Amino acid sequence: MNSHAVAMPAPDLPASGLTAAAHRIEQTVGRIVEAVAAIVLVAEILILGAGVIARYVLHAPLVWSDELASILFLWLSMLGAAIALRRGEHMRMTGVVARVSPAVRALLEAVATTAAIAFLLLILPHALDYASEERFIVTPALEIASAWRAAAIPTGIALMLLAAVFRLVRLHALKPVLLAIALTAALLMVFWLAGPVLKPLGRLNLVVFFVGVVGLNVFAGVPIAFAFALATFGYLGLTTSTPMLVMVGRLDEGMSHLVLLAVPLFIFLGALIGMTGMAAAMIQWLSALLGHVRGGLSYVLIGAMYLVSGISGSKIADMAAIAPVLFPEMQARGAKPGDLVALLAATGAQTETIPPSIVLITIGSVTGVSIAALFTGGMLPALVLGLGLCSVVWWRYRNEDLSHVRRPTWREVGRLGLVALPAIALPFVIRLAVVEGVATATEVSTIGIAYSVIAGLLIYRQFDWRRLPAMLVETAALTGAIVFIIGCATAMAWGLTQSGFSQKLAELMAAIPGGAWGFLAVSIVTFIILGSILEGIPAIVLFGPLLFPIARQAGVHEVHYAMVVIFAMGIGLFAPPFGVGYYGACAISKINPDEGLRYIWGYVLALLLGLVAVAAIPWFSIGFL
Repeated sequence: MNSHAVAMPAPDLPASGLTAAAHRIEQTVGRIVEAVAAIVLVAEILILGAGVIARYVLHAPLVWSDELASILFLWLSMLGAAIALRRGEHMRMTGVVARVSPAVRALLEAVATTAAIAFLLLILPHALDYASEERFIVTPALEIASAWRAAAIPTGIALMLLAAVFRLVRLHALKPVLLAIALTAALLMVFWLAGPVLKPLGRLNLVVFFVGVVGLNVFAGVPIAFAFALATFGYLGLTTSTPMLVMVGRLDEGMSHLVLLAVPLFIFLGALIGMTGMAAAMIQWLSALLGHVRGGLSYVLIGAMYLVSGISGSKIADMAAIAPVLFPEMQARGAKPGDLVALLAATGAQTETIPPSIVLITIGSVTGVSIAALFTGGMLPALVLGLGLCSVVWWRYRNEDLSHVRRPTWREVGRLGLVALPAIALPFVIRLAVVEGVATATEVSTIGIAYSVIAGLLIYRQFDWRRLPAMLVETAALTGAIVFIIGCATAMAWGLTQSGFSQKLAELMAAIPGGAWGFLAVSIVTFIILGSILEGIPAIVLFGPLLFPIARQAGVHEVHYAMVVIFAMGIGLFAPPFGVGYYGACAISKINPDEGLRYIWGYVLALLLGLVAVAAIPWFSIGFL
């Protein structure tokens, strides 16, 4: 996420009977959906690329390109959401699920699926009505019915429903599935019958639905998007007279921001950087430059994450590009596995603000803050936290024995630097182009894809065409998981705003003693907790539109506030015991999470001190705006 997807396990299938037939149908439908999503993604890249060429080379902008790309983007997001659900890659909190007995875990896994099915069944008729209503609206450039775009929502919902049903069929035991179905149906019935009792409760319903229902679902392992959606549907349907078409409209609005067009492109660009050997070239040069000093490879890890972070759209992908290259040599030098995974997780939190971070793009889309300003403000604060991590590395490795390590000659360092230069230049060119206003984030991501393809084919001579289909499908799935959760969180944020919650929250935050400093302190604590439970993107979409205006009223610059809350969420996300990012780092490293617990707290302390410095000195965030 900066999104982190945690898979819901799907057991192997018995090879006979109804389950085997369902498996064959699922595989067929799944391959078709994946193929269509891959084709849509390629079309998206080509259309946006044609728009860039027409605008900057031919000086004859295509007036229809952005509109067509926006239509295809909604289809890509909904198809990707269906693929992600089939693969079990929607974001979820697994801290509780992983700690219960196998029997309870099996039940919770089934409940996670039946809860998703419940929402999809409830919303599907309204999504169909919404698409039907859109047929009366004509798009301005292409002059076609908007229903062609809106039809993506009920289509994606139907495909997700099919994928969820197949997930139930694929579970080993019948008893947990039946129990989960009965439990979900019973809870829905209880809430429906309680509707007349709930409606007079007024704002107390906010606690019932947006604390109780969301919390129960999140801790039970239900994907966060569906936890938000169920709570919002229940609140609007049972306690207000709001038509459910409005909720579908808010889903559509959240998933249709033009800024979000950059999300799949940067994700695919990150995959290209790894596949073409550009990431490996950067790491090899940094290793030659710093590998001979005490703790040198740890510095390389911090520097490499700084360079490649944010481009792929997934911290897991960033880690997967770096850890396998560095960890074997680090362990050969005597580094403890627990220290390695702890540092890897810490760099995940440290680099959350480095552009083109998907979290920065999301903040820009939901709060209206300038993307260029966020890209400018994100570089130096990440460096401050990186220096904090480096200080911990220096202390821990101050007595490292490097007598057996050969120091490369300056000629070798220069040669590797020359090889790595095209790869090193790309992240800075991307950031500079957006910051200087040369191109939008979407346009520069398209240029970056073309650059990476050329570099892979002509410079690094690493371009495995056979990997492209899988990369396209993975990009679609991650895009769907990210954008669908943005849509659900947008609907939930709208429901909170309509309830008057935002006004009460503003009054409460304004009453915090200490002015801007008190507001920042409370925000840090709040977002560390939210980051450990909800992850970065849903927390930002949910609370960003509510808190950023309050920050401005408190005298906190919006870019400064963005950096503070992103780091706070990052610390919550990558710190045990609940932080999903920490367990993702362990999975990438193939290291037991228990081994990292002894070492990670020193890095967390450094991150907290760095966060305090960034919060206390706004210049780090806004000094170059």
